[in-house]
Amino acid sequence: MTLVASVPAFADPIADKKAEAQRVLGEINQLDQSLGKAVEQYDAATVKLSHIRHELSVNKFEMKVALQNRKAAEARLAARLKQLYITGGQDSTLEVLLGAKSLDDVINRLDTANRVSDEDAQVLKEVKHYRAEVARSGAVLARAHRAQEQVVADRAAAKSRIENGLADRRRLLSSIHGEIVQLQQEEAARQAQLAAEARARLVQQQQEQQARLNQTVVGATAQAPVTPAPAPTSGTTSTDTTTASAPVTTVAPPSRYGGVVGVAMAQLGKPYVWGTAGPSTFDCSGLVVYSYSQVGVSLPHSSYALWNAGVYVSKDQLEPGDLVFFDGLGHVGIYIGGGQFIHAPHTGDVVKISNLNDGWYAATYVGARRIL
Repeated sequence: MTLVASVPAFADPIADKKAEAQRVLGEINQLDQSLGKAVEQYDAATVKLSHIRHELSVNKFEMKVALQNRKAAEARLAARLKQLYITGGQDSTLEVLLGAKSLDDVINRLDTANRVSDEDAQVLKEVKHYRAEVARSGAVLARAHRAQEQVVADRAAAKSRIENGLADRRRLLSSIHGEIVQLQQEEAARQAQLAAEARARLVQQQQEQQARLNQTVVGATAQAPVTPAPAPTSGTTSTDTTTASAPVTTVAPPSRYGGVVGVAMAQLGKPYVWGTAGPSTFDCSGLVVYSYSQVGVSLPHSSYALWNAGVYVSKDQLEPGDLVFFDGLGHVGIYIGGGQFIHAPHTGDVVKISNLNDGWYAATYVGARRIL
């Protein structure tokens, strides 16, 4: 009988550590996606709050004017009633005056009397009009104040989610610090290669564009291009994460802002910091806002609001400078050609280049917009 010695199974500490690092990285990735949405919700609430504050300022001014007009109209009415009382006036109007107990009662009585003079009716009409204006302005102000309170609360909740998430992220990262350093070095090398390829492609695109322009100028005859119909601008401007509905497929006008790619490329390697829009740190919509601002275009600092900018463009018609959206509009980047886009991904990362067809980006792709 042959005896076979059993070999004990020893644990592989390196393999175990790698497996643990992968598990923690998975948790961090999920947390980053959640944080990205919270940041864009915060940015959207900030944009909305700015609009509300502007509306409040306008409405307060309108309320002030309405109050002044009402005061002047009521003063004219009081002067007219005093004149009627002193001079005897028209019997019907005087009868109304003598039976009234207050200015409101006078207005109500004059409104129902059918024998008052044209002059009295005109004064009454002014008083009623400006009183209605005051009431309308008051209602608008009240709604704006309620909206402001809600947006401030939404913004505070988003900020709290971000801060709590960042604390969890720091805790997870500390447990695999050594592995993260190695991964960061590998990713930095990969990004350097991608950036070099993208810059070479950008130079080639600019040369081709200049060649087409020269050919158009020198050519003997040329037909004016047909302007395609703009795509619908359906989408969402809310601070929730509702996925945008797919617009009807159409041909968008040619891109006018391919130059933003060069601006965005100059930001490669700069860190992601939530709520910022350059020039040294960015969140995802902040990078878009900054890059377009450098070519004279003002855009809202919110991925949700950006979905309403420009026109829809299908994935097969993407051109450098187009905005690409992911994760129910919770993330946005700038297309740079070659199936790639530049973006500020999430906390702990930097402005970098990614591929539209890679994993999470391909799975969560929403659509694209072209700024006109």
